[in-house]
Formats: sequence, C-alpha cells, structure tokens
Amino acid sequence: MMVADSMACVPMLSVQPKGKQKGCAGCNRKIKDRYLLKALDKYWHEDCLKCACCDCRLGEVGSTLYTKANLILCRRDYLRLFGTTGNCAACSKLIPAFEMVMRARDNVYHLDCFACQLCNQRFCVGDKFFLKNNMILCQMDYEEGQLNGTFESQVQ
Repeated sequence: MMVADSMACVPMLSVQPKGKQKGCAGCNRKIKDRYLLKALDKYWHEDCLKCACCDCRLGEVGSTLYTKANLILCRRDYLRLFGTTGNCAACSKLIPAFEMVMRARDNVYHLDCFACQLCNQRFCVGDKFFLKNNMILCQMDYEEGQLNGTFESQVQ
C-alpha cells in the first residue's frame, strides 16, 4: 500500500578483468566470481547482498532493493516494517502493507473484496464498475438503481 522512500536498482554486472577486481562491500574480500552486483554505489558478491531481515539473496528476488534506517531490505520486509496498513472498505479487515490492493477513489480493497457489493460479481481487468454511496457496483446493478431512481449518475 505504500511506495518506498528509497529504492535502488540491483543490476548484474560482469567482473572486470584480472587486476581490476572489486572489493565486496559486504565481506571486504575481492570479488573473483564471474558476476557481481552493484547497489548503493558499491559492489557485492551475490551471496553478500542480502535482506537484513529475511536473509534472502536480493539479486535473486528482483532488481530492486529498499533502504531505510541503514538497513538493506527486500520489498516484502521493507513494506512489512515501514509500510502503511489500512482497512478494506468492503470487509473492514486489516490489509497488510505488503499486500496487493485495488483502489477506487479514496477506498482501498483486498483483491478478493473488489466485487459488486450487491451481487458479489468479481471484476476482471477492463470491467466497468461504479462507485455510488461508497459502494462498488457492477454495471447491471448500477443501471437497475438508475432505472428505479435510486442513484444519480456517477461513473468511476
């Protein structure tokens, strides 16, 4: 639910020819491996650039790492530690900071809760939905409410 304060790309690079080997920022030894990682303007062994919380190898989990409070973190741990949690507008249950969500105006929803709140029809990519009186509605339920005079026009 939150965008990271600080991100850095973690590209894989070929090691320089002999005599120009880089020193690892993690273990301070020379990097003799065929590949190394460059992150935060430093060079790292693939085994040395790890998440401070879960110890996963950051070069294996993606091309982005997160830093805050002098910690190097994977996305999940960054969001778990520093992300903003909130409540789902449909079910009112907590949404963890690292979970994918759907948004409609100021409302945030679990992916499973993003459905018509009258008929429970789940929306697919590209489906039209309507937001009326803080309720998500499918086109059929919205139009039925329009015909009955329940709703005035408000397309999302």
